[in-house]
Amino acid sequence: MRIGIATDHGGFSLKEELVEQLRAAGHEVVDFGAHRLNEGDDYPDYVLPLAQAVAAEQVERGVAICGSGVGASVCANKIRGIRAALIHDHFSARQGVEDDHMNILCMGGRTVGPAVAWDLVQTFLAARVSQAQRHLRRLSKIASLETQNDYAKTIGRKL
Repeated sequence: MRIGIATDHGGFSLKEELVEQLRAAGHEVVDFGAHRLNEGDDYPDYVLPLAQAVAAEQVERGVAICGSGVGASVCANKIRGIRAALIHDHFSARQGVEDDHMNILCMGGRTVGPAVAWDLVQTFLAARVSQAQRHLRRLSKIASLETQNDYAKTIGRKL
């Protein structure tokens, strides 16, 4: 699988470990940075290009890391078509893909250890999206919000 990964300084060492493990497991990894530890960098500089690549289907799924994972999640979800979530447990890593078609897993480099992070990534990547009508109906409602919000911006008012 072609996987994108991104972090700022808050998850740099975790990202480096995950890149090695993903490659060793046979995945093609596209590393959106950071490529060196820089305490002054900002997660949007790395997470937005990752999210754009996932949305454009240049990578199949993404892993976004920052100090807590919260900022990476908020940032990634600003891109149309992205369904990113902060994940700390195996059930959510699997169910988020199956039911909610999550395409970016977000984690905190300061809150999740490397062994747990690797387990969560493996669970996320092994999960398959459900085509159950109830999930598709819910996702359609969410997708319509993206279109409504774009329309509101073009006419200069909020819905």
